[in-house]
Amino acid sequence: MTAIDAIDQEIIGVLVEDGRIAIRELAGRVALSASATSERVRRLERSGVIQGYSARIDPELIGRPIQAIVEVQLDPASGIFEIDEAIAAVPQVVDAFHVTGRFDYQLRIACADIEGIELAIRHLKEDLGVRETSTRVILRTVDGTPKPVGTPS
Repeated sequence: MTAIDAIDQEIIGVLVEDGRIAIRELAGRVALSASATSERVRRLERSGVIQGYSARIDPELIGRPIQAIVEVQLDPASGIFEIDEAIAAVPQVVDAFHVTGRFDYQLRIACADIEGIELAIRHLKEDLGVRETSTRVILRTVDGTPKPVGTPS
């Protein structure tokens, strides 16, 4: 396991906010040389602390403005491990969590319309052995969320 010091935490925080920042600018923000900063970033990548870089996408602008949280309860005969891959393969699913409590999974789905949500839920029930769902349509996302893990507190 890689030891993370305060400078590494600062680097991570900056990269969470702007993964495309130039090394020179990042170095200036954390008060290190460009070569020392670059080496720290490479070490964080190699160790798996930084797992990749991605873009934040506006769901509305790509035609998927309707989002919902779907809690899923499996049929006890379903295999938990087999269902993971099946859930990940559902195109409408953008987040999936195996959780504790009455339901087995919590999914966030994004669709073009309410009918898309209905189709996704029907697929879960008919094709994946889901026994019960509880669905809530997301009205809006709270400003400042979601926050990636690693965001400075």
